[in-house]
Amino acid sequence: MKRFADLTEAEILALAVSNEEEDARIYLQFAQRLHADYPASAALFERMAEEEQGHRHSLLELHTRKFGPVLPYITRQDVRGFLKRNPIWLLDTLRIDAMRHQAELMELEAASFYTKAAERARDVDIRKLLADLAETERKHESLASELEETLVPGAVRDEERETARRLFVLQVVQPGLAGLIDGSISTLAPIFAAAFATQNSWDAFRVGLAASIGAGISMGLTEALSDDGEITGRGSPLTRGIACGLMTALGGLGHTLPYLISDFWTATTTAGLIVAVELVAIAWIRWRYMETPFTSAIVQVVLGGILVLLTGIFIGNA
Repeated sequence: MKRFADLTEAEILALAVSNEEEDARIYLQFAQRLHADYPASAALFERMAEEEQGHRHSLLELHTRKFGPVLPYITRQDVRGFLKRNPIWLLDTLRIDAMRHQAELMELEAASFYTKAAERARDVDIRKLLADLAETERKHESLASELEETLVPGAVRDEERETARRLFVLQVVQPGLAGLIDGSISTLAPIFAAAFATQNSWDAFRVGLAASIGAGISMGLTEALSDDGEITGRGSPLTRGIACGLMTALGGLGHTLPYLISDFWTATTTAGLIVAVELVAIAWIRWRYMETPFTSAIVQVVLGGILVLLTGIFIGNA
């Protein structure tokens, strides 16, 4: 890899052109992804892409005047320490606030890189060129803030935050909560039935482990295969399936792990306390994200949990 200090002015301009072009494409990708749910922010990124393309044209004109129309073939991967960008398909998974932060970071990194490069450069012309590039990138960073204030006023940001919250609830909280409820409640019967039937902590732990993992796999597959998210807007089936499956397994493991305690009654008492915490946590999540009255959520969840728990204890003692 070449050192930045060994590059010619033509190569530095070519790298700057490439950097502006790639950043513009990233901003356009952001805009395309946000257009349906966040039109104001999409317009922000479209304007930023236009600015990047305008700077690219200016750099190309400068190169043509100084060195001719043919750019040297050099990529950022050829230069040690030059700015690296994440693959565009990774950027697609970012949420709206993360996209705005990424845009600011992109401009800040570019300005910092050019500034440090200018400080190290010995040739006067190269130093001036790098300093100009650093100033250009600082203007880009200011532009990002100005455009956000202009195109995304407070009322719109509040609306976008509410939209993001709804999408988070729809795509993550709902499948995760369904899994947590199923894992916490449905595994009570087999775990406590095995515990009271055998009076052995290790046997109860093995039954609980199998029930929790099995339920997690089953619920995860069911959620992922139930809806591709294209029409309902519920998001990626993989994301929903993973959230549902993990929370299902976690819900069962919560009151399974105490049976690693060798003393049966100590383990059972601890498991019972954890069950109480789980049920209250589920009620709180339903109140916080699903807008269910807390009292109603407590009654529904606790009543259901107690009935399943008593079923397991009754069968275990039969």
